[in-house]
Amino acid sequence: MSNPVQPSALADFDPSADAGLAPSPCINVCRMNPRSGLCEGCFRTIDEIMQWSTAGESLKRAVWVEIRQRRIDSRQGGPR
Repeated sequence: MSNPVQPSALADFDPSADAGLAPSPCINVCRMNPRSGLCEGCFRTIDEIMQWSTAGESLKRAVWVEIRQRRIDSRQGGPR
């Protein structure tokens, strides 16, 4: 039996350092924040979510860079 990747493990993905394929940032908390335009679970825009399944690895890693910054901003009370 395989162990599913836990959401906390996905939160630790570093697109500039981690090798292999970029995992989906989805943690099954799918609520779009109307004020920020971001999913409250994965911090992606609706366009990023829609493009994910067909996106190339470089785009996925670029989205992860944005996600990491958005998470930092949200913890500091910044743009979200």
